[in-house]
Amino acid sequence: MGIRSRVAAWLGDRAVQDVRSSQDESPARRLRALVVIHNPRIKASNNQKLTAVLGWNDPDTLAAGYTDDLREASGGLADYEIVERIGLAWPCKADGFRYDDVTYMQAWRQRAGFHMPDAIDYHVLLRQFAIPERVEAGAIDEVWFFGPPYAGYWESTMAGRGAFWCNSPPVAQTEQCRRRFVMMGFNYERGVDCMLENFGHRTESIMSAVYQSHSGARNQWAHFCRYDLSAPGRASCGNVHFAPSSQSDYDWGNPRVVASDCDDWFNYPHLTGARRQAQCREWGSGDMRLHHLWWLRHLPRAGGTLDSVLNNWWRYVLDPNLVG
Repeated sequence: MGIRSRVAAWLGDRAVQDVRSSQDESPARRLRALVVIHNPRIKASNNQKLTAVLGWNDPDTLAAGYTDDLREASGGLADYEIVERIGLAWPCKADGFRYDDVTYMQAWRQRAGFHMPDAIDYHVLLRQFAIPERVEAGAIDEVWFFGPPYAGYWESTMAGRGAFWCNSPPVAQTEQCRRRFVMMGFNYERGVDCMLENFGHRTESIMSAVYQSHSGARNQWAHFCRYDLSAPGRASCGNVHFAPSSQSDYDWGNPRVVASDCDDWFNYPHLTGARRQAQCREWGSGDMRLHHLWWLRHLPRAGGTLDSVLNNWWRYVLDPNLVG
């Protein structure tokens, strides 16, 4: 059974229809992504790419699954187009270090001896491919990096003038670009489920910034993220790590039945306060990818504003320049 069939089976036809009917805006244009893949060839293994040598996922297949999932979860708002794909060898670390075939394969086989500090030098790539200039010109909207474990990427990070926390500190010295933009970092040892996790944390960071000046009951984002452990009897949709019934991190399959107003978010901004008994089979019984799709499907995407905030939260997540 494919991912779409599995989603429909878990959520049920009514929930899928409710989410789709809540959309009243179409994307103005496709979002343009630059994809940079660090996938070196290993000479000692017949010059095969690292992904083939170690049996890891094909980055292009991952990118296709990720774009399909986001397009579906957003009702078409997250409509990405990969405008350029760049293949590279080993990334440059912040201190100038680069792995080679021998040093990386030795560290991987021993699961020890990886270079520290691990962080990549984003500025090398920003300069090499004129990324800030291309963002400012509107040629690209964001960047996706694919690489092996210990490539040194943040799961997501933001650059440009006015950049703020996006599950990591903003990239310094990028103020020359007058547009904010997000750079995603994906590990091709892992699957689309982990890519959606990265996107989910990006969502959490951006929406937290949107609502940072809204306190108490005005903070609709805090309401959306409630789960039973944090708000007994008043669960909503939870967050990336905590489903409504979770009692610990990543506990998406907890079988407890809890009272939740998760369906009410399909009515946003006209919340009724209606609750019902919810359980983990609705968000995949512990399946990471299904949980994240369920959670993303509940993000409001209606027209208009409420308390000076757009009712279509996807617009902020996809374009951080809209955050005040």
